[in-house]
Amino acid sequence: MIAIGVGGADAVDVMTGFPFNVRWPKVIGIKLTGSLSGWSSPKDVILEVARVLTVEGGTGAVIEYFGDGADTISATGKATICNMGAEIGATCSVFGYDVQMSNYLRATDRTEIAAAADKVTEHLRPDDGALYDKMIEIDLSSLKPLINGPHTPDLAHRVGEGVAKAAAENNWPLEISSALIGSCTNSSYEDITRAASVARFAASKGLKAKTELLITPGSEQIRATIERDGLLADLEAIGATVLANACGPCIGQWDRSKEITQKSNTIVSSFNRNFPKRNDGSANTLSFVTSPDTVIALALAGRLDFDPITDTITAPDGSQVSLAAPLGEVLPKNGYDAGAETFIAPPADGSAIEVVVDPTSERLQLLEPFEKWDGNDFIYMPVLMKAKGKCTTDHISAAGPWLKFRGHLENISGNLFIGAINAYNDKVGEGIDRIDDETRSYPEIARHYGDNNKQWCAIGDQNYGEGSSREHAAMEPRFRGACAIFARSFARIHETNLKKQGIVPLTFVDPKIYDLIGEYDTISVREMPPVPDKTVRCIIHKRGGEDIEFQAMHTFSPEQVKWFIAGSALNVVREKVKKSKK
Repeated sequence: MIAIGVGGADAVDVMTGFPFNVRWPKVIGIKLTGSLSGWSSPKDVILEVARVLTVEGGTGAVIEYFGDGADTISATGKATICNMGAEIGATCSVFGYDVQMSNYLRATDRTEIAAAADKVTEHLRPDDGALYDKMIEIDLSSLKPLINGPHTPDLAHRVGEGVAKAAAENNWPLEISSALIGSCTNSSYEDITRAASVARFAASKGLKAKTELLITPGSEQIRATIERDGLLADLEAIGATVLANACGPCIGQWDRSKEITQKSNTIVSSFNRNFPKRNDGSANTLSFVTSPDTVIALALAGRLDFDPITDTITAPDGSQVSLAAPLGEVLPKNGYDAGAETFIAPPADGSAIEVVVDPTSERLQLLEPFEKWDGNDFIYMPVLMKAKGKCTTDHISAAGPWLKFRGHLENISGNLFIGAINAYNDKVGEGIDRIDDETRSYPEIARHYGDNNKQWCAIGDQNYGEGSSREHAAMEPRFRGACAIFARSFARIHETNLKKQGIVPLTFVDPKIYDLIGEYDTISVREMPPVPDKTVRCIIHKRGGEDIEFQAMHTFSPEQVKWFIAGSALNVVREKVKKSKK
């Protein structure tokens, strides 16, 4: 079995009987040798892979980990590595089946699955002599702890001197304002036992965290189990605060003091993503990702440049303390505690249920279907936004305080492109409204264009739409009248999400075209609808009257062209459901 990340619209398609399509991937092999020890952890494996491949290097690829070293990593450690594969653009990441997985299945009440897999293990392992499109080798025995960031998960630094040098060159604050462990990726039982072992040792020497230390359990089962086994108490003993089982600060659900965020500050976390403003809504916060073990060590030292392998911390009695390397337990000896029963079964037959939404609600709004394609090419579209550098889904549709509007498309559209950097002036979240040439925020411009039925486009750089699968980053532009998004390259899930909403994502055949598009230019897209495996003819209309013709690529399949013509994939689903009821 493999797991492929998708947007919600893809999931709806599958639930309603439509096929799920994925472009035939290349396969990147990562050979692991040796074994992890000391302060090195599975998180460091994927941080190293991110360093080598960058945030784009896995796009359109399945990443397969193999080798003797792979068998030494626990099932939850493998999950950490695969989970963060999304940050390098991977379609999915896989490990071959081994005893670590078998043990985990049995520990989580899936003995029957483990027994069945054990019988066919040879078919669930990499074939001898398998060929890969690209291969990378990592010696786990020599792998050192890494800290990646800020602002991107592929900017890697060795702990200690490595990150200290980068901080000095870039004027990053060394004092840590907050340290965070958990969320979905790094809050397994093994993760917490390793972090708790460091905490216990520190407490025995009289040490406490020198900065805010927040723990977010990844599930109720993990919370209940680590509480039962005394691990939460170990962490609280050094000053940790345990938050609710939720995404929490990882997705911006974090009410930080403005006294901290109004100035440049450094945070470290074991999360996956560290884009600007993601955790606390502040561009002043420099976010670094690392392992839970390293987070604990840095919290105890209070400094980003601390090296837990070589450096010491001064204890209350004046002695110098070298932290003991973390020790963890892969699985709980007494099994998992399911914790509180939170599952509410849905009704067996939901056909009679009526969804009633208060029309005055600010949080919920019934969706109106997007209009069908009108049969015309896109002509003289103003460029609402041209992004400089990264334009992730966090830049396009910020989370944090905006999450309460997820059910209200009009209100959440107030965050459209508020994090995007204007390529023409380096300002964030604002540009020129071409209706009256006034400077406004991007959400205001988009609303103005939408109210005037003015079609528009936006321009991205490399890996446009990197990050989460959030659909609002595609729904909001469509809601406000976007017809096309141009970019040098797209993140896989976001590109699909745009197509799902009836927007045409186009990639420059010549990446240099990005540089030719001016702030007051308009763009036309000819030969609509897109024809599979054929480029699209586009024209830049310069303000001075010159026209520049260029070609753009797309990835529409015949089925996806139907989404565009219908106005959205959901419109196609709705028509299918209607026909099935006749």
